Amino acid sequence: MTAMGTRSKSGYDLDPLAAPERERLARRLSPEERRVLLDHGTEPPFCGGLLNNKEAGVYTCRLCGLPLFRSTTKFESGTGWPSFSESFDADHITYLRDRSYGMERVEIRCRRCDGHLGHVFPDGPPPTGRRYCLNSASLEFVAGDPPSPDPARK
Repeated sequence: MTAMGTRSKSGYDLDPLAAPERERLARRLSPEERRVLLDHGTEPPFCGGLLNNKEAGVYTCRLCGLPLFRSTTKFESGTGWPSFSESFDADHITYLRDRSYGMERVEIRCRRCDGHLGHVFPDGPPPTGRRYCLNSASLEFVAGDPPSPDPARK
């Protein structure tokens, strides 16, 4: 860590949110967004508001605004959740082994706020072969270019 804090390769602040800041940001979440992001829930398939979004832009963390996925990597997986083949910046995602529900999966979380995003699977399209399966409740869509690297957190 430097005096400026931890930065991703793309220039975004990755220092963990302090508990009071995380709670302040969480106050603006709906009950469903809280359940998914903070309590590691899953929204029902084919119900998420971003599933059919085809606009050009960036998908950010609904809690802290960190860019997570570009629309150019979104694809139709048929699973009922928004799916992406590659993250915006590998530094923006934390990967954790998830052995819940009698299976082994890889949970993905936002690196900065630790919000639950979904899971990643090894059955995506080339060139990465990955399918990042996301909850719409964890994401916010920003049309056009990605937000600039954190002039001030949300």
